[in-house]
Amino acid sequence: MPATNRYLAERMREAAALLESQGANIFRIGAYRRAADTVAHLDRPVEEIWRAEGLEGLDALPGIGRSLAASVAEMLCTGQWAQLNRLRGAADPESLFQMVPGIGSVLAGRIRDALPVANLEGLEAAAHDGRLAALPGVGYRRASAIAASLDAMLARDRPLPTLPADEPDVSTLLDVDEEYRRKAAAERLPKIAPRRFNPDGEAWLPILHTDRPLWHFTVLFSNTARSHELGRTRDWVVVYFDDGKSSEGQRTVVTETRGRLLGRRVVRGREAECRAHYMGAT
Repeated sequence: MPATNRYLAERMREAAALLESQGANIFRIGAYRRAADTVAHLDRPVEEIWRAEGLEGLDALPGIGRSLAASVAEMLCTGQWAQLNRLRGAADPESLFQMVPGIGSVLAGRIRDALPVANLEGLEAAAHDGRLAALPGVGYRRASAIAASLDAMLARDRPLPTLPADEPDVSTLLDVDEEYRRKAAAERLPKIAPRRFNPDGEAWLPILHTDRPLWHFTVLFSNTARSHELGRTRDWVVVYFDDGKSSEGQRTVVTETRGRLLGRRVVRGREAECRAHYMGAT
């Protein structure tokens, strides 16, 4: 479906309605609705602005800002919006990755479990900075082919994407993880019905929207094939974060099953920082 101004505005309003039903921050809800109004009332196609001026042109629109500009660009380039899919309960980056030539179901699952990326932009960054090539079974040649495919899919006049300029520190991520698990256990969170591994359409997956200084978080239990296979759907917690400007990403928090951090909650990919965090707390 072409990403017309009306289509983009409807997606933003849907996101705002879902955020409201899930108890998100009222200012964030209002930001999505203001952005939807801006897009709906423009006198030229948003895609025309994107093609001519890139992210800077979208960012300059009233009520849009850098983070929503990136979301609009994602919808224009891929027809998908990972944030909206998460809110709907359709958080399935594996299906999105399998749209890329050279990525099958096995590699898509491996990317989802090993790399903090949830969209094609993030995958493109990983293909260019070496993280994709470092995955078992990928290597430089295959990663280069995937990068070329992504370049064709996302073709536009823009600089290469980069990793987030910043991330929340591990103490913040662990605090958010604790809040989510505590509220989920107490049945104090709204629940959504994920599309994957949920044939009855049951609303079982708790979702949390919460804020810390400088950061907004959306948090859910992992619903990947791997988490189901290992029986970790109530242990692995996926924390999505953004600062409303230029930094966004995700991390997975798990209970460590070996080594010095056995039994502790750790942020995958940041284990050394977690060790320092726990040493400082004792």
